[in-house]
Amino acid sequence: MTAAKPRARSGGRGRPSKAKGLDLKETILDSAEGLFARHGFYGVTTRQVATEAGVDTALIHYYFGAKRELFDAVFLRRAEILNQARLASMDAYDKAHAGAMTVEGVIESFIDPLLRISQEGGQGWKSYFVLVAQVNNTPAWGGETMTRFFDPVVHRLVETLKLVRPEADHRDLYWSYQFLTGSMMLALSETGRIDSLSKGVCHSSDLEAVRARLFAYCAAGFEAVIARATVA
Repeated sequence: MTAAKPRARSGGRGRPSKAKGLDLKETILDSAEGLFARHGFYGVTTRQVATEAGVDTALIHYYFGAKRELFDAVFLRRAEILNQARLASMDAYDKAHAGAMTVEGVIESFIDPLLRISQEGGQGWKSYFVLVAQVNNTPAWGGETMTRFFDPVVHRLVETLKLVRPEADHRDLYWSYQFLTGSMMLALSETGRIDSLSKGVCHSSDLEAVRARLFAYCAAGFEAVIARATVA
């Protein structure tokens, strides 16, 4: 006796058609993304994802494998888009300001694509940025995940900043990036913390307010760390 093929709950049997399969995969990824963003990796089961997506649990294993492979597929889907957008932005800044780049300009070219995508991309992107912030702060395997998906574009940022400030020690540049990524991901997570802290004067969803301040804040930190090391 052969095992039945996994099927969607719509009632269709057998292997999904290519077009239908793509739709189902996107539906599963969207559902998993939202659940992982709300509850974290350990707080979500594949059964919950299946229920949210309206498919059999077997279909998730058919397309993605175990939960970790599903999580990686969720992470990869938008990581590729982010990396391409940031590299294109940095390329454009480099070309437009050849020989006259600034630390703040480089940082803006690195971060601004994320702010723009968050503003224009819909709820899926909001969930994704929350998810990235969670992974970035997960000691057990977060660092390994961030390394696999984002290291090349981060190294590009660090090496470009080294061109702008050749006197900077690489250790200071990497530490400064560590502080930048924390600020960047907290802002993109839109947690509402600043809303309550400021008693409504500031709103975490106001990404234009973030844009007006974050680049200068991060650049000043880089410059201060570099200057301190130079004096020492």
